[in-house]
Amino acid sequence: MAMTTMASALYVGWLRHRRQAPCDHRFRYRLFMMYLDLAELDRVFAGRWLWSLERGNLACFRRSDYHGDPRISLDEAVRRTVTDHLGRRPDGPIRLLTHLRYFGHCFNPVSFYYGFRKDDGTLDWIMAEISNTPWHERHVEVLAADRADRHGAALHWRFDKTFHVSPFLPIECRYDWRFTPPGAALRSHMQVEAEGHRFDATLVLERRAITGASLAMALLRHPAMTARILLGIHWQALRLWLKGTPVFDHPRQRHACDSRAHRPEANPISNVHRDLRP
Repeated sequence: MAMTTMASALYVGWLRHRRQAPCDHRFRYRLFMMYLDLAELDRVFAGRWLWSLERGNLACFRRSDYHGDPRISLDEAVRRTVTDHLGRRPDGPIRLLTHLRYFGHCFNPVSFYYGFRKDDGTLDWIMAEISNTPWHERHVEVLAADRADRHGAALHWRFDKTFHVSPFLPIECRYDWRFTPPGAALRSHMQVEAEGHRFDATLVLERRAITGASLAMALLRHPAMTARILLGIHWQALRLWLKGTPVFDHPRQRHACDSRAHRPEANPISNVHRDLRP
């Protein structure tokens, strides 16, 4: 029986990446993601045979896989970070769009935390928790709804890139992000442009109720989801490299190389608007 009183849900759909410069490269694959109200975690996983909270299973949620100090609740860790960025403490529910740990493996290129207003339930902010595969770093972007441009139901933000995500894109880029509030459908579109580079990623999902059958079907159709995503990233990276796509060092590594290059020899040991629809 579906838990119709819960805000948590299952989202299924597809992700598409397109790179139009300096080479043409694109791919698309189907996926599912969990949408979890952080106040409902115990209810979501209660009585599930294949899904669990903080214990091993085919699918499980572990606090340590996500943002902040694992000694405090994820809900509190996110509220503290959003407070630091926005200058006010959020008071409404927080819902996380993410991949869980499947068959003992967890990997999330990006997880989205949607914060809602307590008084009217409207979307108040989004926090993106981003990881970069080669360097195992995490970074957050906090986007306030009242600072977004609006195009119909979509919220639109533009800001400079400050976190090195892909070795095939320079750090000197500008992001163009669009989101629709989670509902029967959920969409996001991210575009990056820099001199000689053009890339976009589109996520299109449809909501499903959390039931024993829907969870089992998700695992059956998409086994080892996170391992498949990680392998897919490396496969697409190989294809880009074979196409001759330029590779950009992490800015930290580049700075170290620049410092060595400028070290005095006498002292060598010194120190776009577009629709969300595809």
